[in-house]
Parts: sequence; C-alpha cells; structure tokens
Amino acid sequence: MTDVHPVCVRFHAAIELIGTRWTGAVLRALFTGQHRYAQIKAAIPGVSDTMLAQRLRALQEQELVERRVLSTTPVQVEYHLTQRGLELEPVLESIITWAHKWIPLPEEDPAAGVPAPAPTRS
Repeated sequence: MTDVHPVCVRFHAAIELIGTRWTGAVLRALFTGQHRYAQIKAAIPGVSDTMLAQRLRALQEQELVERRVLSTTPVQVEYHLTQRGLELEPVLESIITWAHKWIPLPEEDPAAGVPAPAPTRS
C-alpha cells in the first residue's frame, strides 16, 4: 500500500523561494561577503542588471536581505543578509555539497574557451 503525502505548504513556498532562478546565486554571493551591487553582479556570471535588481528586491520583500544606504559621498548601497537569510546558509551548503557530488560540470567549448551550456533534459 502506498501512502501519498500532500506537500506541506510551507515546504513548497520555501522551495519556490530559494529555487527561483538566480536567487541561490545571489544568496551565495552574499554569504561569501559580497555586499555592494557591483560585487554581487561580478560574482554571478550571466545575470543581467534587471534580473539582479528584481532578485534583490524579492529577497528584501521576503525579509532575507536588508538594503542599507550608507551616507557617504557618493552615496553607497549595500545588501546584507538578515537573520532569516543567514539561517539559510546550512541549507545552501547542503545543496552545494550535493551538487558537487551529483551534478557534472559542463564540458568546455574549445572554440570559445568557455564552458558549454549544460544539456537540457526532456
């Protein structure tokens, strides 16, 4: 006999939150000490300005990230993880450990000298 368990609403919301495209990469950059917009962007190859801004706003709305405006000349903006965001670190570290074990690196494209995109699965 197989019991089908419904997915917990909280679990589903959490997975959707951290699984949104670029969100994990933004959180990872913040965990590694990148706080200014340009630093975060440099740490995430391929993310556009629009997408990064959207992700940072969404993380602020979820109270995972705090935006701090520094009264310097010129004004500087930094992004910091809140306590709620900081508590995701072991979760992301577990995902990183799993990924290093099970997700192969994409093969390099010899013509371009860069990794080829990962193959998609149907």
